[in-house]
Amino acid sequence: MVLRLTRKGRRAAGLMIATLVIGVITALVIAASAPPRQAGGPTAAVSPAADPAKYVYLTFDDGPDPKYTPQILDILATYGAKATFFEVGEEVARHPELSRRVHLLGHSVQNHTWSHPDLRTVSWASFKDQIQTTDRYIQAQTGYTPRCLRPPYGSVNSLVSKRSASLGKDVVRWKIDSRDWARPGTAAVVRQVLDGARNGSVILMHDGGGDRSQTVAALPAILKTLKAKGYVFYPIWCR
Repeated sequence: MVLRLTRKGRRAAGLMIATLVIGVITALVIAASAPPRQAGGPTAAVSPAADPAKYVYLTFDDGPDPKYTPQILDILATYGAKATFFEVGEEVARHPELSRRVHLLGHSVQNHTWSHPDLRTVSWASFKDQIQTTDRYIQAQTGYTPRCLRPPYGSVNSLVSKRSASLGKDVVRWKIDSRDWARPGTAAVVRQVLDGARNGSVILMHDGGGDRSQTVAALPAILKTLKAKGYVFYPIWCR
């Protein structure tokens, strides 16, 4: 059977095809505008249509800590910034309400192992336990299972990468180390971050694991200065 369209039918079909083509082109343009994936697989959880020209990823390790995490959350809220918290499972177990609060405020809660070992040195059984136990505790507070993993000390080799991938994790390191863990002074922490900040930088800071008073003191100046330069602050999610 040969289907013959009237002139009106041909016009309608042509309009339908044109609409579909425009839709495909629009989708491709929007996808191209999304923030680039960082090394290890993190992506910004934002609407691509609203992406600014400049953005950075603030990350905080070793929490949650009842003294410092709430202060950091309040400062982030003041500047309208979102961040990523790589949490230690033992601390999540001790302070589950803090993990829940971090999540409910729109930040990303991700895996930083159960007890902060060097993952290059542990057995496969211990590796799985470190990651999967932490996943369960975070999932209980956030409703999702982390897909980002930050190995303690940034210690990664081919075996750690292979094992992480087998557990469905993307390894996320950093581009800028604030060195707040060394407590070099508030001004030094600020300078370290601002001197290194570039578009798409992943910035390492800490909200737990020790005295983080310098981190808390440095954060407002970091946020204020970067915001004045046109940067926005995104959380990291891994796919």
